[in-house]
Amino acid sequence: MIQHERSCGRPRSLRGAAGVFRLAGLALLSLPVLLVPVLLGQSGAQAGEPAAPAPARSLPPLQVTIDLADVDLAQGELTLRMSRPAARVTLKALSLSGEVLAEAEQHFDATPAGSALVVHWSPPEQAVARIEVYGYDVNDYFKGVAITPWSFEIPHEDVVFETDSADIRASEASKLQASLALIQKQLPRARQLGTITLFIVAHTDTVASAEYNQELSTRRAQALARWFRGHGLKLPIAYSGMGERALKVKTADEVDEPKNRRADYMLGLEPPRFKSSGATPSWTKI
Repeated sequence: MIQHERSCGRPRSLRGAAGVFRLAGLALLSLPVLLVPVLLGQSGAQAGEPAAPAPARSLPPLQVTIDLADVDLAQGELTLRMSRPAARVTLKALSLSGEVLAEAEQHFDATPAGSALVVHWSPPEQAVARIEVYGYDVNDYFKGVAITPWSFEIPHEDVVFETDSADIRASEASKLQASLALIQKQLPRARQLGTITLFIVAHTDTVASAEYNQELSTRRAQALARWFRGHGLKLPIAYSGMGERALKVKTADEVDEPKNRRADYMLGLEPPRFKSSGATPSWTKI
């Protein structure tokens, strides 16, 4: 990973294009810097003036880390950590087209390295595709991190399967054709973000055992994934069965609830999270 640090002004005063390096779901920005001479080993301050910041070579590498689980777009909140005492953090939330939807700057009073730094912004109405975060240490050195929490849930009419079956009947194919058209329409708008995956999750109601429903939902999710692949969809596809672990309508056991028999089709760079149920899908790629 390449990183550049420099004691300088705000990121918007920089010139040049930023490179992007991806690691564990985060895009680490290699930030462009102004070519300003830096005196190493002496401050250059006159008698009675404050000392200049310590040279970069005497400091540990500046790291800014964000776990996607600590990003809440609905509430406009994320948590990050820095490897040096923190002075401030700036943030920009961008749309899919690159429009700035929200900005924030939060100051920290030399908060110790490794502490949880919570940053808030006003959640915009438009979907956030990218968030750029710059963390500044107490010497005004900075590091930038970009995350891409973008996802798109495909609105669709659910395929109706026969009891105990994962076969897609010919009468249901038109529903999938409509979903395929929506996916292909959305893809060109998001490809600049990175590698987009279609995630397919199938669910059941609570009739029958949890083990049986888990197996049935997995077979149905696989059938849907294979249909999209067989009809020309070239992007990565991952599927998972959730059985009755993420009910849309909470019910008792052995309740026939049509709203719980459903599938989700989602485009994204990262696997979707089911925060309400806490369930974690196990993904299979095709």
